[in-house]
Amino acid sequence: MHQTVRLPLRTRLGAYVALTKPRIIELLLVTTVPTMIVADRGVPSVWLMAATVLGGTLAAGGANAINMYVDRDIDRLMKRTARRPLVTGVIEPRNALIFAIALEVVAFGFLWAMVNLLSAVLAVSATFFYVFVYTLWLKRTSRHNIVIGGAAGAVPVLVGWAAVTNRLDWPPIVLFAVIFYWTPPHFWALAIRYRDDYAAAEVPMLPVVASTRTTATRILLYTLLLWALTVVFAPVAGMGDLYLAAAIALGAVFTGLALQLLRQSTPARAMRLFSWSITYVTLLFGAMALDQVMRSGR
Repeated sequence: MHQTVRLPLRTRLGAYVALTKPRIIELLLVTTVPTMIVADRGVPSVWLMAATVLGGTLAAGGANAINMYVDRDIDRLMKRTARRPLVTGVIEPRNALIFAIALEVVAFGFLWAMVNLLSAVLAVSATFFYVFVYTLWLKRTSRHNIVIGGAAGAVPVLVGWAAVTNRLDWPPIVLFAVIFYWTPPHFWALAIRYRDDYAAAEVPMLPVVASTRTTATRILLYTLLLWALTVVFAPVAGMGDLYLAAAIALGAVFTGLALQLLRQSTPARAMRLFSWSITYVTLLFGAMALDQVMRSGR
């Protein structure tokens, strides 16, 4: 007679946390707080920053959980994702979907009540875009999947700006473009390393449907556009010399690594660029925040 094994509460809770892809959320939130500091021309209230970060975390976590629910079939085929909780059976698909939708409802209500309606609408609209445009449509059908779908990951800067000002302006739009153009080099570098995984799952990531050299060329082009946008942000947002110097120096390193990948298109070079891309966005937005704190004196 078959008996259902009841897993420890700690294991189940850990699996629900894993559904939200916390490491990806960390990266998204790295961009939110510095954007709020720029919008405020100083440090906003701790409560506002905490509420915005918490609401954004809930919304992004719900989006990631829905992504895992939809992609559970192809996650089984990829070594990188084969241990995800919906693949291993720790969480039932129906429960994962209920959990994800609940996170989105709570995120919207929380941001509306504690921050403002605009930030709530932006945060949840990013989820709709990520789920319906990227996950359900583009991911399995187009080589442009991560280019267009990556727009969802750029929305947190809009949420951060809206949380402080209750409106949008040119500076957050340029920041949106910065993250939009950062995403393809960041993700394509990872996709070079896991090309065989994506090929096995029949997901048309660029390294699967084009040569590694073509991918490296695209990475370089997007990196140059990214570098230009980070410099343009300085006059658009009235940033100081500290930010401008950081944008130029960090962009130079990023471009140098992209050139190295173009010359020697190996998975090892790709992963070096991928790792730097995370450091890059953290340092860039950190410099942005520090620039404004130092100039405001608070």
